[in-house]
Amino acid sequence: MAVAAQNRDGLISAPQQNQSVGWALASLSLATLLSSLGTSIASVGLPSLMQAFGATFQAVQWVVLAYLLAITTLIVSAGRLADMFGRRPLLLGGIALFTSASVLCGLAPTLWLLIAARAVQGLGAALMMALTLAFAAETVSKDRTGSAMGLLGAMSAIGTTLGPSLGGLLIAGLGWRAIFLVNVPLGVLTFALAWRALPAGNKSAQAAQGKFDGMGTLLLAMTLAAYALAMTLGQGQFGALNIGLLAATGIGVTLFAVAQRSVKNPLVQLASFRDPRLGASLAMSLIVATVMMATLVVAPFYLSRGLGLDAAMVGVVLSAGPLVSTLSALLAGRLADRFGAHRMMVVGLLSLATGTFLLSLAMTKLGIASYVVPIAVTCFGYALFQTSNNAAVMSGVAAGERGVISGLLNLSRNLGLITGASLMGAIFAVASASTSQGTGALSSASAARGMQITFETATALALVALLLALLSARNAIKREQLGQSTRNS
Repeated sequence: MAVAAQNRDGLISAPQQNQSVGWALASLSLATLLSSLGTSIASVGLPSLMQAFGATFQAVQWVVLAYLLAITTLIVSAGRLADMFGRRPLLLGGIALFTSASVLCGLAPTLWLLIAARAVQGLGAALMMALTLAFAAETVSKDRTGSAMGLLGAMSAIGTTLGPSLGGLLIAGLGWRAIFLVNVPLGVLTFALAWRALPAGNKSAQAAQGKFDGMGTLLLAMTLAAYALAMTLGQGQFGALNIGLLAATGIGVTLFAVAQRSVKNPLVQLASFRDPRLGASLAMSLIVATVMMATLVVAPFYLSRGLGLDAAMVGVVLSAGPLVSTLSALLAGRLADRFGAHRMMVVGLLSLATGTFLLSLAMTKLGIASYVVPIAVTCFGYALFQTSNNAAVMSGVAAGERGVISGLLNLSRNLGLITGASLMGAIFAVASASTSQGTGALSSASAARGMQITFETATALALVALLLALLSARNAIKREQLGQSTRNS
């Protein structure tokens, strides 16, 4: 653990304290990069896995789904465990687990062992994702929370951007196993840096006195797994199984709420949801993630069929969005610190809604610019919202609840991504099919029409989030004015 030197009075000098904070943020940034890279790099390897194991697409897609399901079902529990037993040991354990599972993935002799190892890797990623936000909020001063969240957002975007291109290069040169083994040296570096830089003593005394809510954890995990499977199975074609899983999700939510009210130390304090600020932030995070998933699901079809680009050019153009998000996240943090997180949430969502509206126009006559300009506006708004929303929530959370609230923020985002993949994909499929004239082929006109309908829906969702942000910002301003008047009196 890094310990800042002390002066003659026993106080930590400011430059040394800043250096210690800098190294801590560096380790958290690498942990964020690892978990994000683990999500994005595996997708590019699916064709190679089909060939290597002689498997169907339905089978190899579980290499991606197992990772996402593990994160989704366990991320809240990971945050609660950290609040009870300390964030440093849990984060170090998550990094070690992720790195060890990466070795198992790279050496897996069968597809199903690879899928099992990916689920373990997802557990490590859940620990990292749940704790990096909480650690960052604790490490920096309150007036720099936005900058810290912006840095983590930038690293997440870098991982998303780097994954497909790095994965393609590794598969071409070294084979599919390399896309998992590449995590090992990065994981070792992250563990070593976190071991040295992250402070101890961040366990909540109040949380540590209670017992872990095993029943609540099991109920929540099963409920989230049922929802995630309902959204992913069938590739957007809802059948009896999907409906049954959604019904199981509803029952699970009810049982979980009942269980949380009957235990002394619940996994999630349901009273927290009475705070309209937290509820609005989680709802906005879910909606925005649903909207952003449309760019990943729909854009490749629009670029290849609507604009007639080849595969290489599609990859280049698709990188524009993540690149803008990466560059914008650092600026977004500074803006949130300077002008206030709630105000910047409103600006971010206004930019997001403007960008999705421009995408809904699908002006193919403008060529690549018809996608690049709107996606730049969209991704800038996304980065500004995500950073500001995380800063607004984490800066106002008590120390004993930072882990679980961080987990809830990540959970809302993951549920939005899963919902978006199913919902936006289904909307695009239906809208484009309606103009395909029964040929079954996706023409330029049908791709453009599908793009229009999908992003009209996305714009409507973005406006709902914007309304929530306006209400939240108004309440925040009223609280500030009330607090100021109280202090003056």
